[in-house]
Amino acid sequence: MRLRYAGKCSVCSSAINAGVTAVYDRTAKSVTCLTCVEAASAPTATPDALVAVKSSLPPDVEVDAGHAGSSARREYERRSAAREKRIRDAHPRLGGLILAVSDEPQSTTAWARGARGEELLGQRLDGLTAQGVRVLHDRRIPRTKANIDHIAVSATGVWVIDAKRYTGRPTLRVDGGIIRPRTTRLTVGSRDCTKLVEGVQRQVGLVTAALSAAGLGDIRVHGELCFVQADWPLIGGAFQIDGVDVLWPKKLADLLVAPGSLDPDVVEAAHRALASAFPVA
Repeated sequence: MRLRYAGKCSVCSSAINAGVTAVYDRTAKSVTCLTCVEAASAPTATPDALVAVKSSLPPDVEVDAGHAGSSARREYERRSAAREKRIRDAHPRLGGLILAVSDEPQSTTAWARGARGEELLGQRLDGLTAQGVRVLHDRRIPRTKANIDHIAVSATGVWVIDAKRYTGRPTLRVDGGIIRPRTTRLTVGSRDCTKLVEGVQRQVGLVTAALSAAGLGDIRVHGELCFVQADWPLIGGAFQIDGVDVLWPKKLADLLVAPGSLDPDVVEAAHRALASAFPVA
């Protein structure tokens, strides 16, 4: 059900905001987040399942980690080239001058800005490989045109990361309370970016399903919105909204390299399974 009031998950103790779908136990008067419900019903990663996942990708085949921001960069170049051709075809004599004195539309430059954000974050994530973090960049979601910016696997679990390069300060806005239902919004500067949270939640669900299908359903999957070069305060600033962490690259890196319970063989198996489930975009 969609909760009318905020609560705390009875399993992982994470905050659940009002309006979020969760499981409510009327007898115990407790709530459980969907992530914990799915984890409880997912198959456990038995040694046999781990062997099956490993054997699905030959050990001599190296995982293609992909290149951060490559699909966004290609989209920018496609749009830019299409605009140039359109202008030159319409104005054979003055096309070059028009291109020189006019700016590309925001709908085009946004792709270049987003690609650069993914590239910057990808460089930082690649620098964590020596600390046991395995990374996948720019992964295609099968049967869709969408992609996942980054997937990281470490001893602390699997991390689904959406990189954004927005100006302004990311802020958690809380409305309502005693009389009206409590709702939460993510804003960056004056821009309402709450839909970004829903996008990460969908990606987390897809990655969780892929792990379960590979017999690795007991691995926890984290959802992260990482704002690159945003106006973060000097102290604090990170927060969670509807189960998704909102933070900056350094904070994310600290979470990835923290001590965890997954051993290197499980990390490797999860990395290979996700590389197979989500090919390079």
